[in-house]
Amino acid sequence: MRASTLVVATAGLLSFLTASAGLVSAHAFPESEAPAGGQTLNEPPSEVRIKYDAPIEKLFAQLAVIDSSGQNLAQGAPAVSDDGYILAVKVPRLKPGTYVVKWRVVGIDTHHTEGSYSFSVAGGF
Repeated sequence: MRASTLVVATAGLLSFLTASAGLVSAHAFPESEAPAGGQTLNEPPSEVRIKYDAPIEKLFAQLAVIDSSGQNLAQGAPAVSDDGYILAVKVPRLKPGTYVVKWRVVGIDTHHTEGSYSFSVAGGF
C-alpha cells in the first residue's frame, strides 16, 4: 500500500511541474498578423491585427502603425479581444507606401514582449 501511495504522489508532482512549466513559458508572441509582415497589399487595410500565442493584458497593450514620415496613424487606443489573444487598431485609408507596425504587450505571466514588422500598400487603387 505504501508503494501505491508513492506512485500517486509522484504522478501528482509530475503533473504539477508540467502545468507550472507551461505557465512559466507563456510569454506572448505573435502567432499571426494581418497584414502579414513583408506583405504587399493591393488595397489598404482598415485595421491592423495581431494574434498572440498567449493571452495579453489589456491595460498594457500598445500598437502603432508608423508611416514613412514617422507619424503614428493608429486611430485611437488598440483593442484587445475578450479572450486576450488579439490586439487590433483601426487605421485611416493608407496611401501607397511602407508602414512599420510596432507592438508591445504584457502577457498574463507578467513578462513583456515587443517587436515590429513592416508591410506595404501598392499604388494604383
